[in-house]
Amino acid sequence: RDKTRVVTYRAPHNSAVQIYDYKEKKSRVIFGPELVALEPDEQFSVLSLSGDKPKRPHVIKAIALLLGPDFMTDIVTVETSDHARLQLKLSYNWHFEVRQNTDPTYLFTVPDFVGDACKAIAARVRGAVAAVAFDAFHKSSARIIRSAVFGLDEQNKVQNRFLFTSNGLLITNIDIQSVEPVDQRTRDSLQKAVQLAIEITTKSQEAAARHEAERLEQEARGRLQRQRIEDESKAEQARKDLLQLQANSAVVEVTGQATAEARARCDAAEIEAKAAVKQSELRAQATKIRAEAELEQTKRRQEAEVTHKKQLMDIELKQARELAEIEARKFAETVDAIGADTITAMARAGPEMQAKLLQGLGLKGFMITDGHSPVNLFQTAQGLVQLPSIQ
Repeated sequence: RDKTRVVTYRAPHNSAVQIYDYKEKKSRVIFGPELVALEPDEQFSVLSLSGDKPKRPHVIKAIALLLGPDFMTDIVTVETSDHARLQLKLSYNWHFEVRQNTDPTYLFTVPDFVGDACKAIAARVRGAVAAVAFDAFHKSSARIIRSAVFGLDEQNKVQNRFLFTSNGLLITNIDIQSVEPVDQRTRDSLQKAVQLAIEITTKSQEAAARHEAERLEQEARGRLQRQRIEDESKAEQARKDLLQLQANSAVVEVTGQATAEARARCDAAEIEAKAAVKQSELRAQATKIRAEAELEQTKRRQEAEVTHKKQLMDIELKQARELAEIEARKFAETVDAIGADTITAMARAGPEMQAKLLQGLGLKGFMITDGHSPVNLFQTAQGLVQLPSIQ
């Protein structure tokens, strides 16, 4: 090589390249895609990986470690508990888990991760298969192998990952591509088992088909019988409805006339009651009108009597007032005719003389005041005059 040129390597995508400085005894890891250039004292760490089927060491030489996801295939020879030797062809899906904030040199801690992983998985599979018989393994080989590699969780379900903590290699799936016997005796037994299983499956399918046909026939017969019963039930129901309608019609026919007569009598009684109520209302209205007329007539007659009496009283009062005025004038004229001296002498004379004078004057009595005490002449005149009585 040209020693004047820098040694470079173009790391592919999703890969890791380890470079070792043999002078400082340190390693560094470059992740692709990247162009790697070596320092004067550095060199690439060459990977020597297992290959072929079954896996053999030092088959693959590589500088870059591919991080996956990818798959690898291996052939494993196992033996069951009844000494049946089988050859399993298994394919594993894998990828590396890159840890953040961690020195990536852990990816290269296992020089041959392919051989190491295949050996670990093969050991688990051989151990699990050795614990079961050939028939049990033939029926559930996938679950036995997966549970042996991945393990079971708390719910007894097969998990889906198997992690190698040393270098971060993660197995995510196992594909069982083939299961072949190693010796001829086991192959014959397997062939017989397969033929027997095929016969059993065929017979079971025939029995299932026969049972299904019988079931369908029974269901059809049952549906027919049920339809016949339903039709008979509907016919009986229709007959019952007809009899019910006939009975109802007869009842209506029998009770129709009585109902009509009773309704007619009821209507007649209702009309009579309404007429009586109307007649009573009219009679009450006539009585009310008559009472109101009599009341009005009585009121007017009383008002006329009151007016008449009031007029009579006014006339009598006017007559009494005029008579009182006449008496007052007569008395005044009499007093003027007698004179003040005569009246004085009469007051001084004795009772007999007064009586005579009064008889001569035509007076029954007299009263003399000093002029300080008022005298109601109207009352006096009314007392002197005898008013006619009002009948």
